[in-house]
Amino acid sequence: MINFKDLSYLQTGNTKQQAAFTVLTQYRVLENLVAFDPILVGTIPINIDIENSDLDIICYWKNKSNFIDKVKKLFEKEDRFTIREDLINDQESVIANFFIDAFEIEIFGQNIPTEHQNGYKHMVIEHQILSSKDENFRLEIIKLKESGIKTEPAFGLLLGLEGNVYKELLKYKV
Repeated sequence: MINFKDLSYLQTGNTKQQAAFTVLTQYRVLENLVAFDPILVGTIPINIDIENSDLDIICYWKNKSNFIDKVKKLFEKEDRFTIREDLINDQESVIANFFIDAFEIEIFGQNIPTEHQNGYKHMVIEHQILSSKDENFRLEIIKLKESGIKTEPAFGLLLGLEGNVYKELLKYKV
């Protein structure tokens, strides 16, 4: 099992993973967010990204205003910076987007420890599923994503999950 809290696994990954490692370390993105227990999640860490996949970083804030202030201070000078608040799964959420070099970066914060956030839990389960399947399964996920289907629904389709695939995936046993 990969330790997703330690970015070093990206150094031995594919070209995009290595480029992500370089950008994240060179610009000290996670290092600057260390007070919020950041974890890189999403498709790039588990090698199912497509051309326009972004770097998703989840964070745990205890004080939303402090988190917003820190994110603004750190990143508002970056290209196309935006920040907004939203209610996602009945949880107050803060989402910042910006570009560094060739990567769009999304910082997603909630008042939930990062390892308990759905983004992290989904990625870990998806990684376990990918590890238990063959290369064709991974390529089918990518093909579905390239056709416009989001990651969790793509897994749901290939695994035959019924109902809310986001919830069903959390219950999936490999």
